[in-house]
Amino acid sequence: MRLPFCRRNDARGQSLFSISVLLTLSSVALSPVTAISFTPAPATNLDVKDLGRVALAGDFSGISLFQFEEQNEQPFRTNGSQSLMARMPNGIFSPVVTTDATILTMCTFVEGNGKEDGVIIGGNFTSLQLPTHGSGSPDIRESKAIALFNPNTSSIETLSGLEGQVYAVLCDRDTNSVYVGGNFVGKNSRNAIAWVGGQGWTDLPFRGFNGPVNSITKASNGHIIYGGSFTGLGNATAPTERDGQVINLSSANISAGSSTTRDGFSDPKNIVCSTSGTDGAGKTWLLQENSPGFWQAKFRHGFRPTKLRLYNTHLDGAGTKTWRFTALPINGIMNMTYVDPVTNKNATCTSECPLSNNRTIKFQDFHFINVIGMNEFRIDISDYYGNGGGLNGIELFGDDIFSYAINDFNEPTCANLEFKSSSTATGPWHVTPSHQSTAEYLTAQISAPITETSAKIVFSPDIRESGYYSVNLYTPGCLQDDTCSSRGQVHLTGQMTADPTKSEAVDQTLYQTNNFDKYDQIYNGMVDASSSSFRPQITLTPLAGQDMASITLVAQSIAFTLINSTGGLNGLFEYTPGQSVNVSDFTASAVNRLGSSFSGKSAVNTLATSGDTVFVGGNFTSPSAEHVVALNTKDSTNKTLDGGLNGEVQSMILDGTTLYVGGSFNNTSEKSVDGLNNVAAYDTEKNTWTPLGAGVNGKVMRIVGLTMNITGSTPEFVVSVNGDFDELNAFDKNPAVSVTGFGIWVPSQKNWLRNLDLQLESIDGVLSTSMLDRSGNGSLYAGSLVSSTLGVRDIAGLGETLSRLPVKIQAPSKSSSSNSLAKRDTSISDDSMQGVITGIFDQENKRNLTILGGHFTATGSESAINNLVIMDGKRNNEVFGLGDGISQESTVMALVVHNDILFAGGNITGTVNGNEVKALVTYNLASMSFSSQPPPLNGGNGTVSSIAVRDGTDDVYVGGSFTQAGSLDCPGVCFFSTSSSQWQQAGQNLGGTVNTLLWVDENLLLAGGNLTINNTASAYLATYDPKTLVWDAYPDAGQLPGPVEVLTAGTSDNKQIWVSGTTSNGSVYLMKSEKDDGSSWHSVGQTLQPGTKIRGLQIFQLSQSHDKHSLINDKEVLMVTGHIVLPDFGSASGVLFDGANFKPFILTTNSDNTPGSLAVVFSEKQNFFGKDGKHMPLVFVVLIGLGISLALMLLIVVAGLILDRIRKKREGYVPAPTSMYDRGSGIQRIPPHELLEGLSKSRSGAPQM
Repeated sequence: MRLPFCRRNDARGQSLFSISVLLTLSSVALSPVTAISFTPAPATNLDVKDLGRVALAGDFSGISLFQFEEQNEQPFRTNGSQSLMARMPNGIFSPVVTTDATILTMCTFVEGNGKEDGVIIGGNFTSLQLPTHGSGSPDIRESKAIALFNPNTSSIETLSGLEGQVYAVLCDRDTNSVYVGGNFVGKNSRNAIAWVGGQGWTDLPFRGFNGPVNSITKASNGHIIYGGSFTGLGNATAPTERDGQVINLSSANISAGSSTTRDGFSDPKNIVCSTSGTDGAGKTWLLQENSPGFWQAKFRHGFRPTKLRLYNTHLDGAGTKTWRFTALPINGIMNMTYVDPVTNKNATCTSECPLSNNRTIKFQDFHFINVIGMNEFRIDISDYYGNGGGLNGIELFGDDIFSYAINDFNEPTCANLEFKSSSTATGPWHVTPSHQSTAEYLTAQISAPITETSAKIVFSPDIRESGYYSVNLYTPGCLQDDTCSSRGQVHLTGQMTADPTKSEAVDQTLYQTNNFDKYDQIYNGMVDASSSSFRPQITLTPLAGQDMASITLVAQSIAFTLINSTGGLNGLFEYTPGQSVNVSDFTASAVNRLGSSFSGKSAVNTLATSGDTVFVGGNFTSPSAEHVVALNTKDSTNKTLDGGLNGEVQSMILDGTTLYVGGSFNNTSEKSVDGLNNVAAYDTEKNTWTPLGAGVNGKVMRIVGLTMNITGSTPEFVVSVNGDFDELNAFDKNPAVSVTGFGIWVPSQKNWLRNLDLQLESIDGVLSTSMLDRSGNGSLYAGSLVSSTLGVRDIAGLGETLSRLPVKIQAPSKSSSSNSLAKRDTSISDDSMQGVITGIFDQENKRNLTILGGHFTATGSESAINNLVIMDGKRNNEVFGLGDGISQESTVMALVVHNDILFAGGNITGTVNGNEVKALVTYNLASMSFSSQPPPLNGGNGTVSSIAVRDGTDDVYVGGSFTQAGSLDCPGVCFFSTSSSQWQQAGQNLGGTVNTLLWVDENLLLAGGNLTINNTASAYLATYDPKTLVWDAYPDAGQLPGPVEVLTAGTSDNKQIWVSGTTSNGSVYLMKSEKDDGSSWHSVGQTLQPGTKIRGLQIFQLSQSHDKHSLINDKEVLMVTGHIVLPDFGSASGVLFDGANFKPFILTTNSDNTPGSLAVVFSEKQNFFGKDGKHMPLVFVVLIGLGISLALMLLIVVAGLILDRIRKKREGYVPAPTSMYDRGSGIQRIPPHELLEGLSKSRSGAPQM
């Protein structure tokens, strides 16, 4: 199938700065007429180009930028519900249809005329839901087991008519049909049926099988091959003893119209359980004289009667003459058949059924011509004998064999049956109304710990005939009683035959999270009739160990349906479309003969076709093959596949000449290939088995194909493996990898995805089936997955793309995690203090180091590195730690480098050079060795949570939970002088626990936490003056609703700050202080939801301005990191706040199926407020302007002089002589009077009057 949308599945190219261009291109790639589309998120315009390298640190196994509105951090579902999924252009899986259970199969339905109708999806679901985003109301539609989804319009067509589960579908264009198999009933078929284009559901000629169909394939000759757990063609049949189940009238609500007023005869209940045929008070019900009337019964459960037995009254000549039976609530008058007591011939009646007045006839039986369901009926008496009508008794019978959880619905005690249907309930059960269900049911609310003794119901049916039965459990839907969020799983056990070797024991685990009513087959096989020595029983209990605070358990009924069968088959059947089936000659088919060669109780689980060859996998053995075999349908020859495998095969998938097989095995049947642990590959050309690594450590249930970009831009085929395992086995140089039942094998790399050190996506969850479009135009997947664009542990680079750092970090073990946190105060720690908590880039003295701290284990060149790792960029990214002296249980929470010394603080213990270290350790980065250690910090929790160096000094300030530094009293905050190598007290009037430190300038330190000042005043934010050595409360800090846990500068001069913390009621606050205007505090309001944990705050510059808001400059944005829960969105690990709105920015996932978290964003340069990091004061701007003006004036004067000199030179001017050789002798002296005379001659005379 070709879906009209495209995807770019490449984690290597996720650009941050060109994200708006990427999203524009992505939206163009989506067809404008398609309904499967993804909404691009608004561009963030985050500008980090002046920060150098930027890293994101936290606790995660996958990380993504928020690029599409459909992205989220929701974990994959573990309640059994799944989705039909497509992939966004960034490779992330997104639901396009959500169900309340499992999608097991799908195919593209193209009609014979070439019209593509859509995608057929089948499974065990009862409802479908189109995705909603934000606060939209969900559109949940009832759709049982199968539906048609049109990806071009996102419309859903519910193909009503099946009840049960669909396990396999095959879309066949040649016959314009969809062949459907599973465990269901539909129309007049069981377990197999066809949907024909333009016609709908159509019975196949053979009407189905006596057991479930697990797989369907089409052979090269056009024949349809079915595989499953059946032994013959068959359908439901009535018991040999018809009408054997007594419908309990005694628990019904009985009423009547026009009853007599005569004492002892007016109560319509008189005739219930009255089978003696004797008239009398308390035994007979009479109408008023000469008046018609009715008798009515209303039940709390539904039923399908097949026979009505009426006892007529003869009291004083009265009696019922004609009557009719009306089924309610459909209000339909039923057609009946009966034996005429006069002629002894069969007769029919509808609205006026006769009842004999012959006293020798104790009762008359009337059979229903049409067997329909009802929960109420009325008998209208229209004519009567004597003075009035009445009845002496009534009984109702059916063929359906039920055992109800509410024992009142089972067969009545008054029926005097030896083994009547019944149930026994123990535990906190209570009756729940039927709502939209067919019957009332029992509900139990169970609190943890959940055990199988918390509640129990034992169902005991009335089995009168041994035979082949289908046993089904009916479960009411959860929407009607609003219990979907608390529904869990149930465990069903039982034995169906007296001789355990003649049947498989019932041992099933089922989800009860269905939105609408459903039934599940829990057994298919022989059931013995009840006897004094054995009785078939089913026990329902909650599944023990469910990880829920409380669960809602429901129980309604169990049905036993007798199945007839032709026999002659054993898990395989070949059907030729358009031809009738000859049940007397199954052996004419090579497929049927192959099944007949299997041992008894065999099951075919999976089929695959390649050319003329059909591969068969399951739980079977034969003289030549075990559990997997191939059949050539052209020449009817079998291929044993090296004798097969030594255990059951559950799933197969073909990719070219490679057959991937999963199940419960560890070798071939000949034990010729090691490493085939539950998953293997078979080369159909070379006829050889090869392992997938060394397999997995548990049963594989599903093998499903998908595509990924591994080493290039072209998607390649990879194999997902799902099942009951928790480890990818170690092989070659690859260690074992802990997983949650999911792994991806990459054939081109001959390795598991989790072992590859490549820029690849992270995928986890359950993948049940897929429909691949290798051209890249829209594959569809079914399952429950969580994915990220980059699979990486705890640390990622943020630049043009999200990228890996040259370090491999693994999750710490659960035991070490819990131990490391046991001692820490809740104000500075919580369960999320895992992974990388802090980091720095060190470039002092031309070093190129990346240093990470937290609680993790990294892979070093020779051994594991715990909790603090150093990567040396100048030594080919060599990775090393601090050695074994620091306890593995330590947690590093703060890092600072000062004068070549690395200061690492946290919950740290250990021994260095024979000396104890606690809370703080130092390391010389110049010599790459331990320096002399500061005396340990003791008291409190012995934890350092923050480190800050005072500018212009060698003083390193630390804050945390401690009271002493060595022997020095130093509560909360202390500083270590590197020049004197000793601790010094930072004032004497501070106490409590410090979570964070920030220098406003070299003379003002801020400390946030749960503090006391002068041993009396409580404060959440305090200031310290290193000149006066005095602590004081921050101005108006009393407005803060709880201890400050995180703070950051809001401006380059640090005069405005952002703080966050937790209030006394557990909610999170985020506030800004503007010290410039009188220390007023501004809150962002209650926009963050419960569950939020803020771990970091940082202002970033933007490349484009956002709308103006009072809290933040329009060219800036506040990044909030941690686990942030936003309204109408859910959780995000990093969000951007523009002063009015929070927008998701970073999403993470974790390997334990929980959202990840970001602890910190750190960068190489600290230019968060611009290139120079500061805004120049106005006075300096003025002075610089004046200087520039004077310089320009000087340049103008100089230029003028130069130009004047050039002009004079051009006009012939020459310098005047300056030689003094003739002075005093060469010049004749002129008397002064002659000079004056000459001056006067040279002037014109003065004007004359």
